[in-house]
Amino acid sequence: MEQDASSVAPSFRSLPKGKVIMTMVGVLLAMFMSSLDQTIVDTALPRIMTDLNGFSTYTWVVTVYIITSAFTVPIVGKLTDMYGRKRFYIGGIILFTIASVFSGLSRDMTQLIIARGIQGLGAGAMMANSFTVIADIFPPAERGKYQGIISAVFGLSAILGPLLGGIITDQLSWHWIFFVNIPLGIFNIVLFWFFFPDLRPQGGRKTIDYLGMATLSLGVMSLLLAFSLAGERYEWLSLPVTCLLGFFLIMFVCFLVAEKRSSNPIIPLALFRNRIVSISYAAVFLTAFGMYSAITFIPLFFQGVLGTTATISGSFLTPMMLGQVAGSFVSGQFLSRTGGHYRMQGLIGLVIMCVGLFFMTRLHPASNNSFAILSIVLTGIGVGSIFPVFTIAVQNAVQYRMLGVTTSTIPFIRLIGASVGLSIFGSILTNRFATDFTASLPQDVTDVLSSSQVMELARNPRMLLDLDAQQAMRDTLLNAHINGEQLFEHLMQTLQAALSSALKEIFLIALLFTLLGFVVYLFIKEIPLRKDHGNG
Repeated sequence: MEQDASSVAPSFRSLPKGKVIMTMVGVLLAMFMSSLDQTIVDTALPRIMTDLNGFSTYTWVVTVYIITSAFTVPIVGKLTDMYGRKRFYIGGIILFTIASVFSGLSRDMTQLIIARGIQGLGAGAMMANSFTVIADIFPPAERGKYQGIISAVFGLSAILGPLLGGIITDQLSWHWIFFVNIPLGIFNIVLFWFFFPDLRPQGGRKTIDYLGMATLSLGVMSLLLAFSLAGERYEWLSLPVTCLLGFFLIMFVCFLVAEKRSSNPIIPLALFRNRIVSISYAAVFLTAFGMYSAITFIPLFFQGVLGTTATISGSFLTPMMLGQVAGSFVSGQFLSRTGGHYRMQGLIGLVIMCVGLFFMTRLHPASNNSFAILSIVLTGIGVGSIFPVFTIAVQNAVQYRMLGVTTSTIPFIRLIGASVGLSIFGSILTNRFATDFTASLPQDVTDVLSSSQVMELARNPRMLLDLDAQQAMRDTLLNAHINGEQLFEHLMQTLQAALSSALKEIFLIALLFTLLGFVVYLFIKEIPLRKDHGNG
């Protein structure tokens, strides 16, 4: 039977060597830019929260980015299978760069959250393409090396991001962490415009699954909004939350019906009948809880509990990112050079990640820096080790014509898991902190402070991060009581203990979900990696 031209994979050998090199440079730079932005933002989040009075919306700066990225990834992934990668890649970089400008110009949390949402749309388009481009060119048996390199570049930017974010935040302001994307974005747009090969599938008339796009987008947004609002602004059984969850269920059913009837679905339901694909997707979803809890909340622990500056916090995160780089690179090389034993490598990576998260649950205000760094290094190695494994496993299990949608569904599911996890963690952070703080605040401190002052501290512990606020509180207590300095120390210790307790619970839940991911991945079937792209 003659192979459909639309399913034929391109090959590096059919492209000029210059385009091959520049394509790889462009892909690596795009990955560097998008990941650099995220790690810089993570380090600056505590300061952003302080300046914009956003403790109750601490996770929203990350969550909204994830929400918009999440529903963009599978849609763009499918469209690139139909129309080629180049135009969507360039469009994503342009949108990401423009949104970076508006993020940097933000003057309140609402403006920043909106700008970050737009930035997430561009990042989703970039994520949908990065790993798929490698799969366009190399067969599964060779992809581990190159996807390991991409993951290592992702990790390299993650190494620079925390330190750079800390330095920029301390020396300039957090606004500048977004402006660094502008020169990188412009350079990458030029690079892609002139050098990225415009490889498009051939074939007949293509139909776009508009109903699938609409129901997927509306469903994902309503689900993630429900989890983001529940426990923070509204009770879990409140009318707004239940309405959003009900709307999600309706959209989910409509999406299933649309995909079943569509001749060209956004996410073919047949993917989930593939045992390897479905197990990998489930493991990706569950491990996202552990991955994003570490990346998002460790800077808050360093700065709020251990009392470090943003710069020092960023330098402490560097070992974690080095571990992620090493884990990703070594895992990718092993996949390609030792026969592609993705089941065993995945399980080993998950074990290492679980050990790191377990150590993170043992952190407390008196923890030394060495133990904290050991915890995050192990977590980073585990995260890096599983990155190429899941991608290779699913790409090896499907036909080439399904490559784009199958690959892009991995970051989609990871983002859904991360957003649900961060929403839950954000609720735990605010509620557990407020409860522990008010319950453990010494009586001699409550006798001096007004109830409104206590409630303000319970809602937003900005004093842990703001030296001016600390001095103002110290002066207040010194003027109000003869032992004002001692009362101030008691207050600070109570704030640190309450924040540490809330973060410990977050790390524990992340560990439990990662353990569940390990159990799920035990059931994956390993098949030999193909030496070519395969047919169809």
